[in-house]
Amino acid sequence: MRKSYSSEFKLKAASMVLDEGQSVPEVCASLDIGPTALRRWVDQVRKERLGSTPVGAKAITADQREIQQLKALLRQKDLDIEILKKASALLLLDAKDHSR
Repeated sequence: MRKSYSSEFKLKAASMVLDEGQSVPEVCASLDIGPTALRRWVDQVRKERLGSTPVGAKAITADQREIQQLKALLRQKDLDIEILKKASALLLLDAKDHSR
């Protein structure tokens, strides 16, 4: 069964490699994690620090998590606007029909 790690844990592990200069094997041994997972987290944190999150991936850094949340909110607001536009068009048509 795969272990599940929090975003905070992933960020800490990746930071140990990226910011503290520890090697992947050292961090893996100290945190009891696999090298493949750690390398994936390190790559993702590098990309997130440059401003992008891999498609379909859950953001690790707080900034990227916030960006994902804001993008989701924006999509919802855009959908709401489209619904309101269609509803107002229908109401106008209905009002014109009743005025005849």
